[in-house]
Amino acid sequence: MLSSSMNCVAEFFTYETTKSVVVKSWTIGVINRAVQLLIISYFIGWVFLHEKAYQVRDTFIESSVVTKVKGFGKYTNRVMDTADYVTPPQGTSVFVIITKQIVTENQVQGFCPEVRGGGLIFPRGGFTGILTGRCVNYNRSLRTCEIQGWCPAEVDTVQAPIMLEAENFTLFIKNSIRFPLFDFEKGNLLPNLTAQDIRTCRFHPVTQPFCPILRLGDIVRFAGQDFSKLASTGGILGIKIGWVCDLDRSWEHCVPSYTFTRLDSVSEKNNVSPGYNFRYAKYYRRENGTEYRTLMKAFGIRFDVLVYGNVCTARQPAGSVEGVSTDALG
Repeated sequence: MLSSSMNCVAEFFTYETTKSVVVKSWTIGVINRAVQLLIISYFIGWVFLHEKAYQVRDTFIESSVVTKVKGFGKYTNRVMDTADYVTPPQGTSVFVIITKQIVTENQVQGFCPEVRGGGLIFPRGGFTGILTGRCVNYNRSLRTCEIQGWCPAEVDTVQAPIMLEAENFTLFIKNSIRFPLFDFEKGNLLPNLTAQDIRTCRFHPVTQPFCPILRLGDIVRFAGQDFSKLASTGGILGIKIGWVCDLDRSWEHCVPSYTFTRLDSVSEKNNVSPGYNFRYAKYYRRENGTEYRTLMKAFGIRFDVLVYGNVCTARQPAGSVEGVSTDALG
């Protein structure tokens, strides 16, 4: 028993070393150094230089967008300004420029024949009013269902012109962003931009990449669309502003990038409901108190200004102590 205990103590205080074998082979040596070089290159090239894993990244972006459209167009012998063709009028990040309208004037509440354009009369399932269940004469030779609602019923299959002047309208975009983790904020109106620049410059991805004034026809073209076709059927375009910055570089290097795309490309290929349109009405009242309205079916280009981005830096985030948020310290 005592002997076994002494053996355990002796083994515990025994010092061991690994045996090193030197293999003098060019083939094995090259493979060994190549593997070592590959591992070092991976960490230096990919992890540190490309991915910058040593940096802290903030992907939560706070953003505000203000837009303003300028230009005059002529439509059905009327001069149109921004109050006529831009909706909603608040200058938000999502707005519509109306390029074509089908107008139904002097509608009043009452009973009238349901109609469908193209010379044919069909029941439309109450699209323009509530079906009463009665059949009435549309004209001397045709009968159709009667509706209760705003009369006369809209005929939305008539051909209407488009406002071609809209191609030369201009859009001003003012975008402010902030990354709260680093308390970093900036805007797309860069410091070297002057009032004269804003009056004369027009955005171009190569020659004027930071100009905040964009011509509508150029936006449509950058998105790969034909303006005349888009203005006729309507559609939805996305203006994407990207802020991807390395804060370890100087403040001036953090600049926005603009890209353009059609967001309703699936709708474009749909024969049932292609494009984009909506209805709105203007209401009036006659001297005798009778209410009437003008109904507009508007086709237009909807613009969605989408802001995304992320920033990274090896510096300490704002409001933290040695990597620990001060909010967590209580």
